[in-house]
Amino acid sequence: MLHVDLDQFIVAVELLRHPELRGRPVLVGGSGDPTQRGVVAGASYEARAAGVRSGTPLRTAASRCPEAVFLPADNETYLAASADVMSALRDLGGLLEVAGWDEAFMLVDTDDAEQTARVVQQQVRERTALACSVGIGDNKLRAKIASGFAKPAGVFRLEMANWVEVMAELPTDALWGVGAKTAKKLAARGIATVGDLARTKMADLAGEFGPNIGPWLVALAHGYDSTPVTEEPEEARSHGREVTFQRDLRDVEEMRAEVRRLSHVVADDLAVEDKVARRVVVKVRDSSFATHTHGVSLLNPTRDAEALERAARTALDRFPLDRPVRLLGVRAELPRTRR
Repeated sequence: MLHVDLDQFIVAVELLRHPELRGRPVLVGGSGDPTQRGVVAGASYEARAAGVRSGTPLRTAASRCPEAVFLPADNETYLAASADVMSALRDLGGLLEVAGWDEAFMLVDTDDAEQTARVVQQQVRERTALACSVGIGDNKLRAKIASGFAKPAGVFRLEMANWVEVMAELPTDALWGVGAKTAKKLAARGIATVGDLARTKMADLAGEFGPNIGPWLVALAHGYDSTPVTEEPEEARSHGREVTFQRDLRDVEEMRAEVRRLSHVVADDLAVEDKVARRVVVKVRDSSFATHTHGVSLLNPTRDAEALERAARTALDRFPLDRPVRLLGVRAELPRTRR
């Protein structure tokens, strides 16, 4: 099994248009103006060396890396480049699962995985001029982690045979699926490394993390993953829109007007996808960066704009709105479908 991960994808696409920027710290996000609100969508390796990552506020990024070149995000171009990459991968045969616009899993029948990985890299480069890293694993978890070790533009194999050697001394958030909050909770229990987690009894974590998540965390630490590679695309569970304001909103009526606008945009999105909503969720981020959500279930699934707006207004009214608001979002959650 292979995990193909495009290197600094968004920045790499921009460098095809701006080759003069190669070797310089490049940051892509928002309108490309670091004096305005927005976050980094893509950072070159040179910018990452200065402590800037995707999700870093543009203003923070500018202070950490003042020599960086800022470029506006162009999602349509990135989507087109992603489609070209996935087409190139499909032409190599095997089973392809697109995991994002810059990554995919491949299940291929080969006697030489390293050589196949090099062929993948050559195919992607020849067809798109983009570089990718390839992880080889005996399941999706190990292949995914392996591609991280392969960066940039390399190949790395991570399987049961070398799992302990490679992973045991790494912090728990080196595992795919373990985030900073979970790692912090584990550390509070004296579980700092993957090896520590692997030696933990599943029942010991069930109380804090639940009867499913607790044992799953221990299984991750052993490198276990039974998730199959599938070509069937994962269905979206929600459709949402949000906006970050260049100036904080203080007037509640302005907030309500923005929620109304977003509700109608979401309704249009649902109509295009021929989907209906079962629940509407409003997201509010205030001037202190505290983020909260409230949701309202609909009596009947619908994509009617007025119904979505009423639910969103009800959700908004559940917030105290006693602080200036920097971001508002409206999300329509879709009915669950059985497979």
